[in-house]
Amino acid sequence: MEPIIGIDLGTTNSEVAYIFDKNVHVIMDGDDGIVPSCVGLDAEGKIIVGATAKNQAVAAPDRTVLSIKRKMGSDEKVSLGAETYLPQEISAFILRALKERAETKIGRSIGKAVITVPAYFTDAQRQATREAGQIAGLSVVRIINEPTAAALAYEQADPETRRVLIYDLGGGTFDVSIVKIEEGVVEVLASTGDNRLGGDDFDDKIVAALKKHIEKSHQISVDGDRSLVARLKRAAEAAKITLSGAPYAVIEEDFIAKKDGEPVHLSYELSRHDFEQMIEPDLQGTIAAVSKALEDARLLPSSIDKIILVGGSTRIPMISRLLEEKISLLPHSEIDPDLCVAMGAAMQAGREMGLDASSVLVDITPYTFGTSALGEVDGIETPDIFVPLIRRNTKLPARKSEAFYTVFDDQEMVDVRVYQGEEPHALDNIRIGSYHFDLTPAPQGSVVILDFDLDVNGILHLQAVEKDTGRKIEAVIENAISRFSEKELGETRSRIDAVWNSGNPPDGITVEEEQGNNIPSDLAEIIFRAKEKLEGASADDRDDMINLMEDIKDAAGAGDMEKARSLAQELEDILFYME
Repeated sequence: MEPIIGIDLGTTNSEVAYIFDKNVHVIMDGDDGIVPSCVGLDAEGKIIVGATAKNQAVAAPDRTVLSIKRKMGSDEKVSLGAETYLPQEISAFILRALKERAETKIGRSIGKAVITVPAYFTDAQRQATREAGQIAGLSVVRIINEPTAAALAYEQADPETRRVLIYDLGGGTFDVSIVKIEEGVVEVLASTGDNRLGGDDFDDKIVAALKKHIEKSHQISVDGDRSLVARLKRAAEAAKITLSGAPYAVIEEDFIAKKDGEPVHLSYELSRHDFEQMIEPDLQGTIAAVSKALEDARLLPSSIDKIILVGGSTRIPMISRLLEEKISLLPHSEIDPDLCVAMGAAMQAGREMGLDASSVLVDITPYTFGTSALGEVDGIETPDIFVPLIRRNTKLPARKSEAFYTVFDDQEMVDVRVYQGEEPHALDNIRIGSYHFDLTPAPQGSVVILDFDLDVNGILHLQAVEKDTGRKIEAVIENAISRFSEKELGETRSRIDAVWNSGNPPDGITVEEEQGNNIPSDLAEIIFRAKEKLEGASADDRDDMINLMEDIKDAAGAGDMEKARSLAQELEDILFYME
């Protein structure tokens, strides 16, 4: 059975889990299952991931990237040393580290994963997450929402739970979901949240207070010192953690600056009361989201049977107090809030592997998807009225078609803009794609049927059909933010592989030499690696490798990429044991 791992790709920390002997285990490295979501370059220019990278963030902020999840779905590049990377490329380094940790533990090459995302992630952010997995050498068999994964983990521990409120506050995102668990079916009733709220924001508020204290006490500004700001950020995070269990935290940093030739030191006491005052507006906003989720699910607070806390930021005591006041229930956190999402992902991975599972997952879309058209909003004619096709909180997968009409005789084309959001004006929502459809000449009022297909991963697919001719219209995306072609994905994976394996692209490796017969560069790279290993292989392995290489080329040449990649995985398994 081919192994499939479950991954929680978090803003601050990430984890990987797997089912051993029918039980879910977070895969540990020593005593720790948590991998800080931090990527860096060491002094020799080699990629480092996790605690090692985070530990150098203060000394080398220009060679360290933190909280990349917040940039997922954008085309904003980040610097890592002298090179720049897209967010999904940085995320791919994190996924690669988790993949190798799992391979070491399981003893097999791993090529498939279930990866979690915040429930309120947009289509572009979900696409970018899938691409990060592919770049890391993982086929992402399923993307599930983080609160849903947490519900799976708790369903295993408490099968009697019926209606559950899942409050998920991590390092960079916030979600709240209402889940119904009944007779082994985990059904999401409602989700809402904020992709720009998390523990990082609370750290920034402490940093702002520290800067103000330094300026007031010593009449100096520290904004231009990247290394010092990184030190303050680290100290703020430590103070936040301390305040979860103590009423005061003392923040001390030596030699933060010089004034009149003398060193300046920082000593600042932060009380839990003052910290809670800093973040109270944000936390009250999350309670408003709880009310919205309850309204969407058509439930009263008294209908909730359990509150589950997910994410490291939920350790802040004020959160439990606010939720208890709202729901009249004490929140649960008996499964580690940092680990339960990865455990739920592993449970779903087990189901994908065909293992017995006690639950069936029914997820929803947190957004409405639609397009723009001529129409009226509040009695005013507008060319950009939002036409919803798939409504928020619809069960996945979902498919909806709608008829649209041409405006002119012999209209040559139509521009379909795809949006997600809830506002009546399309331009007030998030545009996720713009498609130009060439039309067959026809009279005004001819019908074009637009079909939206939202898959179980929350990723949208679009198709259009001319009703009179039956001709399917191929879409060409105009603003392809964070989307790679098959060729580009292969090239990006080869680049990341080269950096990962050596710190610098290896001399003399040109996968182009292997790219005949329409072979993508990722498959060509596997073939090249296999050729390098032939000389040291046993006779049996050598025969198997040669046969597999030829079969991969034949399958790719025939256009059967599914078969080619299946064969490539067999070749990867052999290479894994040899390496």
